[in-house]
Amino acid sequence: MTTLLSSYRLGDLTLPNRMVMAPMTRARAAAGGLATPSMATYYAQRATAGLIVSEGVQPSLVGQSNPGTPGLHTEEQVASWRAVTDAVHINGGRIFAQLMHGGRVSHPDTTGHQPVGPSAIAAVGDVFTPSGPQPAPVPRALDTAEVPEHAHAYAEAARHAIDAGFDGVELHGANGYLISQFLSSNANLRTDRYGGTIAGRIRFALEAVAATVDAIGAARTGIRLSPGGGFWGVEETDALALNTALLTELTRLQLAYVHLELTTNEEVLIGLRRAWPSTLIVNPVLPMGPKQTDRAEADHWLTLGADLISFGRGFLANPDLVERLRTGLPIAPVDEHTYYQGGNAGYLTYPAYQYTA
Repeated sequence: MTTLLSSYRLGDLTLPNRMVMAPMTRARAAAGGLATPSMATYYAQRATAGLIVSEGVQPSLVGQSNPGTPGLHTEEQVASWRAVTDAVHINGGRIFAQLMHGGRVSHPDTTGHQPVGPSAIAAVGDVFTPSGPQPAPVPRALDTAEVPEHAHAYAEAARHAIDAGFDGVELHGANGYLISQFLSSNANLRTDRYGGTIAGRIRFALEAVAATVDAIGAARTGIRLSPGGGFWGVEETDALALNTALLTELTRLQLAYVHLELTTNEEVLIGLRRAWPSTLIVNPVLPMGPKQTDRAEADHWLTLGADLISFGRGFLANPDLVERLRTGLPIAPVDEHTYYQGGNAGYLTYPAYQYTA
């Protein structure tokens, strides 16, 4: 019988359990997008997860969305990550880097560059900047000839990730960032080969994934998607058809996995499970929503065909989440005020369960 504690073969990796630490922005990188010793401790504390997916890592400077996030586009950044991946591996873990190009969800005060996107349409809402939240600016629409450069930025960052000791990468195709913007029916109003029809709107995602597979291999490459999600004002009015077409094409590339968020109804996700014959990770709650994934929801999605289950806030507040779920121990709540505040409070200060005599 398959349970959360069953082992699983993912590419060349044997995962000791089916629990994935979901990618979570923590905004603790040093100046220049460098990983820090505290980040090494944070990830190593959670190395009992079957797989860790890192926080979003920008593949280029213009791709940076938020202040305080790490990168994988300079040699200094690559060197800084080696202490993190070493710490995870020494503790027996496995870690993929999530590659996240923010696209229009960025600001010149953060990067020194005007954000770019598929069309000159601003995201909905305020974006984070070094001086606080500001309205999302109108991005510069990429010329057709420029688009491949941004697709290949993921591949170059993936090469850097492997050099830095990561076991693989996950392309962030979800939550309203650049890949999601190209998939969108309202953020992408292009009339060239990267827009219009479903085939046009999935082209950027396919080129980014194919370039990454060419760079580091399919067994080391995954992608995260948020079908029908409305983050930053992005819409997918035809989520099932769009994502089915995308998964059908991705099947040819034989990726390590697809990682789906619960951003649409169960029926759509079950349909996407049928369209994707390989490893499926499901995040069973809406990101940033009121609920935190519990054992019952995880087990439910295992019965519906998910192979692995990702937990965000559960791992954030419980570095020993695997052990707590194995033994039925209480799950500690998360302090939302410490998500992005910097420093080690609410970062390294969540303890393992304290047994009393």
